[in-house]
Amino acid sequence: MSDIIHLLPDSVANQIAAGEVIQRPASVIKELVENAVDAGATSIRIILKDAGRTLIQVIDNGCGMSSTDARLAFERHSTSKIRQADDLFTLRTMGFRGEALASIAAIAQVELRTRRPQDEVGTCLRISASQCEEQVAATLPVGSNFAIKNIFFNVPARRKFLKSNQVELSNIINEFERMALVNTEVEFSLTHNDNELYRLPAGSLRQRIVLLFGKSLNQQLLPVEAHTSVVNITGFVGKPEAARKRGALQYLFVNGRYMRHPGFHKAVMKAYEELIPQNEMPNYFLNFTVSPDTIDVNIHPTKTEIKFENEQVIWPIVLAAVKEALGKFCAAPSIDFDMDDAPDIPAYTPGKNLEIPSRGYNPSYNPFHSSSRTSSAQRPQYDWSKLYEGFNNTDTSSALTADMGIPDEGIIPSATNNQQPVGEYIQSSLNIEPSETTSTTTSQYMQFKGRYIVTPSPGGLLLVDQHRAHLRVLYDRYMQQRVDNASIPSQQILFPELIQLSPSQASLFNDVAPMLTQLGFDFSDMGACSYSVCGIPAAIEGIDIPTLIEQILVDVETSSCNLSDKLFSQVALSLARAAAIPIGQVLTATEMEQLIGDLFALATPNYTPDGKPVYTLLTIDEIVKRM
Repeated sequence: MSDIIHLLPDSVANQIAAGEVIQRPASVIKELVENAVDAGATSIRIILKDAGRTLIQVIDNGCGMSSTDARLAFERHSTSKIRQADDLFTLRTMGFRGEALASIAAIAQVELRTRRPQDEVGTCLRISASQCEEQVAATLPVGSNFAIKNIFFNVPARRKFLKSNQVELSNIINEFERMALVNTEVEFSLTHNDNELYRLPAGSLRQRIVLLFGKSLNQQLLPVEAHTSVVNITGFVGKPEAARKRGALQYLFVNGRYMRHPGFHKAVMKAYEELIPQNEMPNYFLNFTVSPDTIDVNIHPTKTEIKFENEQVIWPIVLAAVKEALGKFCAAPSIDFDMDDAPDIPAYTPGKNLEIPSRGYNPSYNPFHSSSRTSSAQRPQYDWSKLYEGFNNTDTSSALTADMGIPDEGIIPSATNNQQPVGEYIQSSLNIEPSETTSTTTSQYMQFKGRYIVTPSPGGLLLVDQHRAHLRVLYDRYMQQRVDNASIPSQQILFPELIQLSPSQASLFNDVAPMLTQLGFDFSDMGACSYSVCGIPAAIEGIDIPTLIEQILVDVETSSCNLSDKLFSQVALSLARAAAIPIGQVLTATEMEQLIGDLFALATPNYTPDGKPVYTLLTIDEIVKRM
């Protein structure tokens, strides 16, 4: 039997290794920008075509490379960051494994132009699928210029599983934001399809946050600062009122490197206990500075999972630092000791007679003396018969039984001479709000707890969640407009709403704007990522439009929809969720009847589009068993 183990060719081995480091175009940008930062660049430009599928170009003004180093940099495990194993415990650079450039060259066509300050001419190098095609001298500016073309051109399976341009661009922007937040001393720019999305000059962390995520965030930031012998923590946390249900801005960095750390995240959330609802998340941007020999970054290929030697010590420091920031700037509840307009309360001093103000004071007053009691002639007289006006001798059991569709078998008691009518008894005991236009004994619809609609059915009592029912109706209505290729009528508003978006939100907004227009919105582009809302769908009056648009963009970004129909479905669901009848709104009998009629006219009334039940049936047998 022949031997079966053999060495893989270098081209195959490089493609396998590239799969661990390069997962999508965002991974290429991350590796190239980190190398530029390690090279001492103060300006980094990123140019994209088709969300990185066609072109990823990263230009920096760093130290550059010699012709020999430029060729050697694309070999596996070639690096200038470390020389021995002990250097792994004193890392102060972003890269150190020497795998990034080799992995990129294995799955793309690469062109590198680089020159050092001391060299008169630079080097132009072209590599395709790990094979060097050309290396020539050229006149170039100082720094490095990487052009990555046709990513995954030789790995069709990997290229096929790339998401849509909108999703891939969203991932690129997320990676760009992480690197820009931690390297505030570096000037960044990001251009996609000849459209400049970001231009970030060097500045402070607060300035960088505002440029990335919008001016509205500036008033919501609280500074955090803690200096100990174990860790130094700096950055910002958001005010509790700025917390979000989805899409919160949460960033942790250690020694200039982005990280994910569930433990430290829980420490921040612990500080916000009782300040925000459980289903909301605060914003935070925290930088940790620790000794390099107390952390291990060589755990995951993306270097985002980091192990701390002193994690148990750092956790309470994080908690205390965030609590201090919230308390120092009055974000936490406090006791008001304002003495303005406070009553003058006399204090008792031993050996000093207490002076009692004479105003309104009667020393002879005795509340228990007979002379102080009010005589019967002076007492107010009440007409007690008015309390019994609601009681009558009419037997309402038969009317209520017929109204609810339940056989008159003595299950519902009838009203006697001194009893409350059955309809009023049900209202008072179940806290059911009667219709404003129709009496309870004649209407088939009643509202329970401001949330459920109770109505009889042949099988028993039907309980319908009014918010979910309306959501289902609106969603199906919006989707039918898509099928009919029609637009919902738009209602013009008197004072247009101005929406200010971040560059990443503006890029996403351009993709969903045609769908919003079909759903009844009317927008005008004001430039600089600003939009004016001139018209809205007729069914959503009274809703905060900027908040609605922001929530739609968050839902679309987190859903990672690819196809146009799925993207429209997500936008329609977000709009229906915002426009649906809120919990607690009182409905008239006519409104309840209309809503129930619209619901059961649908093909699928049982569940909401996101899978939640719309109604439930309380059968007659269940009612009898409980009586």
